[in-house]
Amino acid sequence: MASRPIDLLLVQPGGRTSVYQSLGSSLAAIEPPVWAGLMASYVRRQGRSVALLDANLDDLTPEVVAELVEDMRPRLVAVVTYGHQPSASTQTMPAAGAICQAIKERTPAQNVVLAGGHVAALPTRTLQEEACDFVLHDEGLASLDALIAALSAGGTRLSSVPGLGWRDADGQLRMNPAGPLITTLDDQVQGMAWDLIDVPRYRAHNWHAFGFDSRQPYVSLYTTLGCPYHCSFCCIQAPFKGGEAAAGLPASTNSYRFWSPAGIVDDLATLVERHGVRHVKIADEMFVLNRQHVLEICRLITERGLDLNIWAYARVDTVKPGMLEALKRAGVNWLAFGIEAADERVQMDVGKRLLPASIRQVIRQVQDAGINVIGNYIFGLPEDDRQTMQATLDLAIELNCEFANFYTAMAYPGSPLYTQALAKGWALPKTWAGYSQHAADTLPLPTKYLGAGEVLAFRDEAFRQYYGNPSYLASIERKFGRATRDGLQAMSVHRLHREAVNNAVVPAIA
Repeated sequence: MASRPIDLLLVQPGGRTSVYQSLGSSLAAIEPPVWAGLMASYVRRQGRSVALLDANLDDLTPEVVAELVEDMRPRLVAVVTYGHQPSASTQTMPAAGAICQAIKERTPAQNVVLAGGHVAALPTRTLQEEACDFVLHDEGLASLDALIAALSAGGTRLSSVPGLGWRDADGQLRMNPAGPLITTLDDQVQGMAWDLIDVPRYRAHNWHAFGFDSRQPYVSLYTTLGCPYHCSFCCIQAPFKGGEAAAGLPASTNSYRFWSPAGIVDDLATLVERHGVRHVKIADEMFVLNRQHVLEICRLITERGLDLNIWAYARVDTVKPGMLEALKRAGVNWLAFGIEAADERVQMDVGKRLLPASIRQVIRQVQDAGINVIGNYIFGLPEDDRQTMQATLDLAIELNCEFANFYTAMAYPGSPLYTQALAKGWALPKTWAGYSQHAADTLPLPTKYLGAGEVLAFRDEAFRQYYGNPSYLASIERKFGRATRDGLQAMSVHRLHREAVNNAVVPAIA
């Protein structure tokens, strides 16, 4: 007798080379499949059988994935578009689409659903363009289970699946209303399904392991979902908006949900004991925010004696007295701050207002507490001109953070900036890969004063200036040793091919 097929196969797409060019082979992190892991955890708690295939980890071609799918014969394949963070969902779409196409060419009857942040932002377009049977325009946890149930019943109840996009018998596209968000995370989504994930093989970012002999093993996990802020360039809430509306929240309110500190630290302790994990990324869009939540996690980590090297996100205005000492004791060695821009006019136009004096004060306090800082900067926001971008670069050089990320302003699907770009006819990338900050066909937004090619050229030159700055390199050598300095200099030698810079065809906003 043939064995019963598994209910769900979750697939994390790959494409590191196209997304990161030469940086993908050794410098970029290899992230655990966070959303796929959460989906697996939820669906298994409903009694379903689940498997997980990480094509990114193993650098599998779409054809190999299709062969494996044919061998496994799952009731449903879910291809999950998730990158290093929510804004990186879109850049995984070329790999995700290629996997769907390969599966359908090999086994046309296989049920395939696309899920993730990009899909939630553009469900109708995704269903029209990609070789999939279904899309999920919500967070996908309860929807996946309901879809499996509908398929098990012969596909007769598709209209009852919350958050589902599908085609009816006449070929018409249908979008079911989303269901309310899951609110009892500890009961329904008890962390990631770590037993389905080959933990020792994942790799931390190069800077995260400064001073360590190895970047493995590495994990990333959520302690919260969502973000209460409304930065116009951010798309993190895209998978949650339908569920927020179904729960009766006004459109102006962003949901923000918590796992319990005890459950989170239990997860970390298990990862340490079973896999020797040291390097941990807290993937929350804003971890350092709710004081009680943060301090309790730190207390429990410290109490249990976990020896961790953690990095997490914070805002300059969320770091409160007493938090830094607790963070450092718990092993939080890196905090990433969205500094974005130095000019107040540029900041306010995108929903932020962080005065340079406050930025300087908080960054120094963090460093004085023994915590390294990643400064995140954006060039090419709508009000940017050459002078304001130079002011941002000057601030970055002055702050001399232990690491810096230089981004260009990108209208990610699901962000208010994307809606604005469409309404005003601003040029957008021609491919989904073009939404990657490192891809050859990256196309950032133009500003009111500068073309996209000018913005991108400034960003790449800023990167070279920062990482070639003798003062910066000397501070890194003092803190982390000569080998780390040499590694950074080797990193800065990489030159990315940039079509927008070479062609410089996109003018400023009219």
